[in-house]
Amino acid sequence: MIKHLAIFDKDGVQAIISGRRKVESRFSKIKLPPFSQIAKGDLVFMKKRGEKVVGHFLVDHVIFFDHPTREDLDWLKKKFGKEMALPLDFWRAREKVNFATLIFIGSVGKFLVPPQFAKKDLRGWVVLG
Repeated sequence: MIKHLAIFDKDGVQAIISGRRKVESRFSKIKLPPFSQIAKGDLVFMKKRGEKVVGHFLVDHVIFFDHPTREDLDWLKKKFGKEMALPLDFWRAREKVNFATLIFIGSVGKFLVPPQFAKKDLRGWVVLG
């Protein structure tokens, strides 16, 4: 099991904790984590931007897209859009991406006493090991 630290806006964390978001997605123009660095059984710590870690989830399974076509993105939106719980303008902003990672969320938990991680940069995803 590899551990990851994922940075979210407050709505993203709440959508996962509430069960509204069942698939987390990460899109990028360059190859960044978690692309090809996350797998079933991994543990993802959830942190709100500028705040403490608030929860975690186990990865149920993952799908990677290397240079997805417009048809691939349309298929993702149609097939998993509801489970991703994203606003429509999200898709317009990601029409030209080179890498996509869909992370299917397993069990979710919240922390009473959150773990501490020394992270002071702007990365949205960190592979902890």
